[in-house]
Amino acid sequence: MEREIDMREVSDGRFYGLRDMVRADCGGCQGCSDCCRGMGSSIVLDPYDIFRLTTGLHRPFEDFLEKEIELNPAEGIILPNLKMTGSREQCGFLSREGRCLIHSFRPGMCRIFPLGRYYENESFRYFLQVHECRKEPKTKVKVQKWIDTPEVKKNEAFIIEWHYFLKTLSGRLEHTEEGNYQKSLSMYLLKTFYLKPYEESRDFYEQFRERMAEARKI
Repeated sequence: MEREIDMREVSDGRFYGLRDMVRADCGGCQGCSDCCRGMGSSIVLDPYDIFRLTTGLHRPFEDFLEKEIELNPAEGIILPNLKMTGSREQCGFLSREGRCLIHSFRPGMCRIFPLGRYYENESFRYFLQVHECRKEPKTKVKVQKWIDTPEVKKNEAFIIEWHYFLKTLSGRLEHTEEGNYQKSLSMYLLKTFYLKPYEESRDFYEQFRERMAEARKI
């Protein structure tokens, strides 16, 4: 979901594409794990994140709600996010040694960090969040390599469609005071895009398009 930010304060003043080099690599991450702690409910998960987790770890979505994932409202819509736990408020997927237990299946927001996405004109561009990662020194890396996502163009198209779909729904919710409508909408989205199991043997984007077509009709 969107945040109101001043790009002059949070970035290096540049936007990046997949082929650009950006100073984001901190030596392969030696495990300081600062970015895995104290994030509150800000690591919101999209359907592809859930596809990765459920098929990669062979666990149903409901299973993660016991420890690693929680549900919170984001601009009026209830969505899942990574849960921070314990006295150090750390990600439930973080080991005692401060290493990610799901690195191969980590969510998209974790993959791009310390990059962010700047949405405009029905699309988005990447920017470097200069104050978020304190690990130094940083070296340059190609954006596409850093994101480390298969079929990255398909993934970007999915991210755009999902973002603006939620934005449209949030805009509609602003014009209604009916709590039951808000709850029913959130439950429908959760059931359709998160709770309903994804087939590991099928292409995620094909399954997403089927569910999105149904959602748009309704």
